[in-house]
Amino acid sequence: MGAAGRRLLALVPTVVGVATLVFVLVHLVPGDPVDVMLGEWAAPADVQALRHDLGLDRPLLEQYLRFLARAATGDLGDSIAYRMPVRRVIAARYPATLALAGTALGLALVLAIPLGVVAALRPRSAVDRAARVLSLAGVCLPTVWLGPLLILAFAIGLGWLPVSGAGSVRHLVLPAVTLALGMIGVLVRLTRASMITALGEEYVRTARAKGAPAWRVVAVHALRNALLPVTTVVGLQAGALLAGTIVTETIFAWPGLGRLVVQAIDARDYPLVQGCVLAIAFTYVAVNALVDALHRVIDPRFRHES
Repeated sequence: MGAAGRRLLALVPTVVGVATLVFVLVHLVPGDPVDVMLGEWAAPADVQALRHDLGLDRPLLEQYLRFLARAATGDLGDSIAYRMPVRRVIAARYPATLALAGTALGLALVLAIPLGVVAALRPRSAVDRAARVLSLAGVCLPTVWLGPLLILAFAIGLGWLPVSGAGSVRHLVLPAVTLALGMIGVLVRLTRASMITALGEEYVRTARAKGAPAWRVVAVHALRNALLPVTTVVGLQAGALLAGTIVTETIFAWPGLGRLVVQAIDARDYPLVQGCVLAIAFTYVAVNALVDALHRVIDPRFRHES
């Protein structure tokens, strides 16, 4: 088995661990979904019949093993609230979350990396000070406060953008900016620090001594090496980005997985909560696997690791 196969195999315990944690946490939530569905005055026979249909009358260990076996085949059960397969409910909402998270990630990369590079090339300049202020604001401002502030300013005050919902690119602007700002703050600071370190390395001084153009020294020699820690943090921040969609989608009524999780929790829809959290977790694992592969593209030394 090659190195790539071994790395993929190493993801299996992570996936199983995530599935186990999701199952345990969901079943610690107080409340009975059957009572939510049928109401407090339902006949005992109806309650027992529904519990049997949902498999909630079986021992917890049996429910867990059944959950793992079905999840391994892509069967996440049926949603209690929607009365349809969980994977169909998730499939309907997943593209909206991918669009929001992908736009936020792209916005963060497009703004943060160039700004961090310019700040590193001109330390203590006006651009550097502005970059540090922006990064500090991005890290410190909570999404639950920033989202309503942007709504008040750009949707209600100026009337430039829709308040909430989906349907056009204009609906995507405010939630994507809200979600991206925190990541921009982290990446600007990291890119600046990594570039300053890279610009002081011996290989950069050697390239300059050989008469390499300034753009080549920065873009090829310094930036390529500075991007290694940046890509690592991007993979880690992807988890925060996906988790942030829960708050952001709720604030802006964006029809994605984050809002669906909140609705499923309110409805005590155990299968749907499990499916949504698993979908988010698996996406995070997949992003980090892609980041690991990207490291091998940026730095050839990683290609020979076992």
